[in-house]
Amino acid sequence: MRKAVISLLLVSAVITGCDSAKHPPAKVGPPSAGGGRHLTDAEQLRISDAQQRLIGACMRRQGFEFWEAARLSLEESRTLGYVLDDVAWARKYGYGSRLQAKDAAARAANPNLAYRKRLSEKRRQAYDEALDGGVDVPVMAVEIPGGGSVRKQMGGCVAESEKKLYGDPREWFRTEKTAGHLRALYVPRVLADQRFTAAQNAWSRCMKRSGYDYKDPGASRQAAVAQSDRAAEPEVFEAERKLAVTDATCARDTGLRAIGEERESHYVAQLRDRYGDALDTYLRLQHQALDRAKKIVGPRA
Repeated sequence: MRKAVISLLLVSAVITGCDSAKHPPAKVGPPSAGGGRHLTDAEQLRISDAQQRLIGACMRRQGFEFWEAARLSLEESRTLGYVLDDVAWARKYGYGSRLQAKDAAARAANPNLAYRKRLSEKRRQAYDEALDGGVDVPVMAVEIPGGGSVRKQMGGCVAESEKKLYGDPREWFRTEKTAGHLRALYVPRVLADQRFTAAQNAWSRCMKRSGYDYKDPGASRQAAVAQSDRAAEPEVFEAERKLAVTDATCARDTGLRAIGEERESHYVAQLRDRYGDALDTYLRLQHQALDRAKKIVGPRA
């Protein structure tokens, strides 16, 4: 029963367009020893779009219909991170609550969900097996920084798409999860760093001069999130937008993002003795996937 539940969750995640490229790990640390750079949001989205294209082609070869996930625009898909300092983006989208609602509505309306539901029980089982290997496919487990492990099914069109992009799906899964979960080790150090806390205090004073009493960007954003279910109401969204613009302006004026990124790189560098090989491999596989994705789909508009 446990494996069946895991399978259904993965099926739902894939056919609704939820994947690691949509929510990539932080840009952890400096470039690799080989000189590779971190991918931009646009490049990571191109890999995500290529994977959808590959999954669709694979599913159709198996005799099933498949629709690629609805996509937000490149501008709408921006990864905000802990610090938002793009004033123009904040002025247009606030903290992105309406974009999140738009994305959620698109996922709920994804035709793959309705199509799978219409299939007979036998065909639905075959669909799941084609997509991710079904309930009996091998499950891979990897240990993550900070303790514990994560698991993933390795089969079907999902595994085939990852193999075509990354070469070795197991190596990609291991290094991606390592890179993503390093946050548990370095984020507390960044937040406690004197240079970062000084910049964050300067940000807080800047916010207070504009009438907002928040100690850090997380608290500011959380205040907006608490009202996000009402973002369709003009006055609620206007309040979110005004808060986000002030947040971004103060972040820009205090250099909070630049200081945070420099401190992040500093503390990640201290982890390279243990995790450097995994981080370098993660970066190498990303660039390999991007090169292959460029032959499959164009850039997102």
